[in-house]
Amino acid sequence: MTTITCLKYGADQAPIPYPAYPGELGERIMANVSMKFWQEWLAQQTMIINENHFSPIDPEHRKIIEEKMIKFLFEGQDVTPQGFAPEDE
Repeated sequence: MTTITCLKYGADQAPIPYPAYPGELGERIMANVSMKFWQEWLAQQTMIINENHFSPIDPEHRKIIEEKMIKFLFEGQDVTPQGFAPEDE
């Protein structure tokens, strides 16, 4: 089985089994982000879209989402929307 060294989880991690993102950034993601870390990003992305009422088809919103993705995946920054409070379960 092919593995990668993930920026967050280290060596011997399962890679993302599909092209995660287009272009050079997508290649960088595929080389450095494990499936586990990618799933964490997808959960964050969903929260960002929902909390900010973003539309993924709006170019300005896509740009903001991409900037937050880079911060989350490659800079280790917390990108949780300001004022977010999870609902009590």
